[in-house]
Amino acid sequence: MIEMFLKEMNEEAQTTRKMLERIPEDKYDWKPHAKSMTIQRLATHLAELPGWVKMALETDELDFNASAYVPKLIKSNKELLELHEKSLEEGRSSLKKANDDVLTKIWTMRNGDIIYSKRTKAEVIRMTFSQIVHHRAQLGVFLRLLDIPIPGSYGPSADEGNM
Repeated sequence: MIEMFLKEMNEEAQTTRKMLERIPEDKYDWKPHAKSMTIQRLATHLAELPGWVKMALETDELDFNASAYVPKLIKSNKELLELHEKSLEEGRSSLKKANDDVLTKIWTMRNGDIIYSKRTKAEVIRMTFSQIVHHRAQLGVFLRLLDIPIPGSYGPSADEGNM
């Protein structure tokens, strides 16, 4: 399982990098809808997500009540890509030190007494990868609405002229 997770993490990181580097810095405050995150906030969250692998492997829970989440403030694509690489390395390093036995242990997401989920650490890693794909797709819609060419994810995109 560990080797499979490492392979998937590395493959998804390549596509994520291509998406993050295309964000126009002058559009960081843009959002397509009042309920949407800004493109800056969405991209920052996407860049942070690989670090959730470390959190899943090295902790037993996330309690939003005990430690309030404060998003990092990035000011450039350079900072954004550096954040992604740092998060990616944290996740990779944690996976490389882990063994399959730890993957069956339970990890809890809560807000004080309110439990949102209890899953195995393997399931949390899978959920993290799903979140990366989900938020990357959101970013693709944001970029499309800004008329920014979209890179291919699992093959060429319509913008790459190979479809």
